[in-house]
Amino acid sequence: MIDSPTTPTTSDGGSSLRGSIGVAGIVFLVIAAAAPLTAVAGSLPVMIAIGNGAGAPMAYIIAAVVLLIFSVGYAAMSGSVTDTGAFYAYVRKGLGRSAGLGGAGLALLAYTTIQAAIYGLAASTLQGVVVKFGGPDLPWWLWAGVLMAIVGVLGYRSIDLGAKVLGVLLVAEIALIVALSVGVLIKGGAHGIDFVSFTPHAFFSGSPGIALMFAIGSFVGFEATAIYGEEAKNPKRTVPIATYVAVITIGVLYAVASWAVVLAFGSDKVAEAAQSDTADLTFTAATKFLGSVASDIMMVMLVTSLFAALLAFHNAIARYIFALSRTGFAPKRLMNVHPKHGSPHEGSILQTISAFILVGAFAVANADPVLQLFTWMAGVAIVAILALMVLTSVAIIAYFRRTDSDNRWWHTKIAPALGTIGLVGITALVIANFTTLIGGSRVLSVVFLVVIAVVFVGGVVGARLVADRQLDRGARTQHSPLA
Repeated sequence: MIDSPTTPTTSDGGSSLRGSIGVAGIVFLVIAAAAPLTAVAGSLPVMIAIGNGAGAPMAYIIAAVVLLIFSVGYAAMSGSVTDTGAFYAYVRKGLGRSAGLGGAGLALLAYTTIQAAIYGLAASTLQGVVVKFGGPDLPWWLWAGVLMAIVGVLGYRSIDLGAKVLGVLLVAEIALIVALSVGVLIKGGAHGIDFVSFTPHAFFSGSPGIALMFAIGSFVGFEATAIYGEEAKNPKRTVPIATYVAVITIGVLYAVASWAVVLAFGSDKVAEAAQSDTADLTFTAATKFLGSVASDIMMVMLVTSLFAALLAFHNAIARYIFALSRTGFAPKRLMNVHPKHGSPHEGSILQTISAFILVGAFAVANADPVLQLFTWMAGVAIVAILALMVLTSVAIIAYFRRTDSDNRWWHTKIAPALGTIGLVGITALVIANFTTLIGGSRVLSVVFLVVIAVVFVGGVVGARLVADRQLDRGARTQHSPLA
């Protein structure tokens, strides 16, 4: 399924990543970043409780359809872009270097904050699991440190090793989600099988914007299909196939699993059940339809699901740093490739340090790992990645408008335009509900939105300053007596 990395041709590394990861390996990395069990056991109960109740499954379908349409142009352009910077590389190629660096800033902000958020949730969950099974009650930040150390070591190694680790964990958690879904459907749920969840009435009840917000957040990380392009077998074929397979798999898995959870309590009762016990909604369903042992296993697997997501995002950030270094927008040493593992190890180390600093700041402030670290940082990440996807969609349209590399109307014009409209609509809904997402503080929501805007503008300005500096350096060299 996943071959060993190609042996480097030089002993001192280089500036190109190496590997032979296939479609299955990339799909594993994408779905791992989506953290299926985290979505089903963590996000889904919140979507049901404060979103649109029984209509939550439809939010996953809408998100998947929008992303599939977006993926048409994304996959078409992948034939012209094979760069570990992914969205950054697409924006740069379509809209220019300045917009590209602004997009890279959004990507780094999104992935750094979502990883910090998951460290908070993972550490809190691990703390609870250890205590539940008779272990010591240690501070959450200590468990976060342990997780960061393990992720740092794996991230330093080759992507193939990381993919194998993620593959084992992912198969187990998907099997558990499928088992729960099948168990509920076979037994007919609480009051029989119905399709209320997929009706317009159910979707538009309550606050569908909040449900869409969590649904689109559950797909964060599917950009990995292009991030690992340089390390893939035949990237022009692998990236498009992996993109479609990943989005469809995640969409179907989430829609069916969320529908099963709704049926486990009944379409008319699930909202009330979620509001009365949000944290344990999915575990209660598992206990009822699979037994208490399966529920305990699911709780443990939630930790491994979160760990898989941490490793996937760590790898994505390290490769963004590598791409920025290679194009001159980060220190040159960060584009060094490990001579043995073929990995961007310098960027991996930098990412580990930044994670320790960000999570450590919340720990020093005595913040709650879930209500503050997870909620706030996840909110920032969702808005940032949506803004980046809108920018990428516009870049795809601009790229094909001025080139003749692909003349298919659906792939290069119609689908990218429809994808842009869909993403803008979802972004508007997310921003409208952003205050709710980060805990109800309007001041804090404004501050975070300003930070996102400043990061993008800072990237644009930074790109222009670097370009001006390079022009000045070139001019001096040209007029030098040694030139």
